[in-house]
Order: sequence, then C-alpha cells, then structure tokens
Amino acid sequence: MKKITMTLGTVVLSVSVFAASVMAAPPTDKENKGNSQSQPAIQSESTGKGNGNGNGQAGKSDGDTVTSVTYATYGHNGYKGLQKAYENVKDKPAGQIIANLLESKYGIDVNADEVLSEAADQLAAEGNVEDAVEVQKEAVKANTKNINSYKKLGKLVEKLGKTGVKAYVNGVEPKFEDMEPVIKEGNTLVPIRAIAEALNAEVIWNDEEKSVTITKDGIVVKLVLGDVKAYVNGEEVILEVPGERMNGRTMVPVRFISEALKAIVDWEPETTSVIINS
Repeated sequence: MKKITMTLGTVVLSVSVFAASVMAAPPTDKENKGNSQSQPAIQSESTGKGNGNGNGQAGKSDGDTVTSVTYATYGHNGYKGLQKAYENVKDKPAGQIIANLLESKYGIDVNADEVLSEAADQLAAEGNVEDAVEVQKEAVKANTKNINSYKKLGKLVEKLGKTGVKAYVNGVEPKFEDMEPVIKEGNTLVPIRAIAEALNAEVIWNDEEKSVTITKDGIVVKLVLGDVKAYVNGEEVILEVPGERMNGRTMVPVRFISEALKAIVDWEPETTSVIINS
C-alpha cells in the first residue's frame, strides 16, 4: 500500500501546497483589521444565522451549527474539520454550503468516491492495475450506491484476469472461497453462507431435509434444495430456479434471498456484477 499512498498523495499535492502557501503568508494590516469579522461572516454563510459572540469566536445555535463551530475552532487550518462536519450534515442544507466552502477555499472535492476513482484511473493509466483495483475498492465503499463505481471496479479486476459473476454486499465482496457465483437460467446463484453472513444473517443447514433456513431480524427464510417452493415467514414463494449443491456448497438465488432479508439488489450487466445493499 506504500505505492498507493504515494500516488494518492500526488492527487492532493497541489491542494496541500496551495493551502500551505496561503496559511504561511503573513496577514496584511487590512486583513488584521478584518479578522474580527471574518469568522462570523463564514459562520453566517454556513448556518444562515450570525451567531458570533462578539469576540471573534463562533457561538452555538439551534440547527446545523457544526460548520461554524468547526471553522471557528480550526480557523484556516480547519479543512479537515470541515470535511468531518460535512459528513455529519451532508444530507441537510448545511451540507451543500460546506461542500461549496471546501471547494472554493481549499479546492477539495467532498465526493470521495469520485476523487478515488480519478486516482484509480491515474494508477491504471500508469500500468499499476493492482493498485488501481485497491483504490477503486475504496471508491466503492465510499458510496455503495454508485453503480458506475462497481462497473469501473469490475473492468479493472477483469484486467487482472478475473472473469465471471462478481457480487458485493454493502460495497464489499464476500469471501466465496472455493465456489464463485454462477448464472443459471438467467438467475444468479450464490453460496448462501457467504451472502447471509455478509448480511449479518444466521444460516442453519438441515442435512436430513436438505433444507437451509436463514434468519435475520425476525425474518425466517426456508428453502429445500431442488424445490422451487420457498417460504418467507411461513408464506410460500415460487422460485424461478431452485437452490442446489455445487462443489459442496449450497447455492441459492441471490435476488430472492437478499430481497427476502429486506436488502436492495442491483445488477450491473456490463461486468456481470450483483450489488446488494442492506
């Protein structure tokens, strides 16, 4: 990972140099005179309220005050604090204000998945495909709902010779050990234990019945190998293809199991990737 760290460093080097030069420059008289008003001005922009306490420090107010408090605490060295603040309120109106502030003042893009994807592109262009894969995996985890990130990751791993169906649960590829997902009659079958454990579900195998029972948060899913009938909390469901044993592993339809456990399933056809988010 040394190589990754160094390459990622080049991605943000220009930002760091710019920020350092700004922070190192001595303030002018005019700037000194304006210092007592500069922080309340930023605070007002971030929260929509002017809440300075009269001594150049940000005061707290109801609502989204994390921006003003962070900025006042860290001053012009506070871009890391602002990034943390953004994570806390990114789904609120203050989130966009902080994002704009980070970009305009420090040239920092808060969309981490996009930044990481750009770094992966650079690594791949330089021939460092293995490192590019590792960085793109981080991009996927930064935004597990970005289908394009999975597509890019799929194309990168294919460059390393990995073909076939890929599956991800909450941005992470489960450990399938000796049996990978397969497609049968248009349905993706996956080793049930790997997927269930990734979804924090419990799996019980009944050898006499040749059945598997998956439980999570009060949901009980049961299916018998070779039978298209399955049951969710006792209610019968007809499967397009039944579960079966392959290479000693119990393989089940991934969409049925995932959706029965209240997860969302997406399919990326170009790289044959199954994307599951709980």
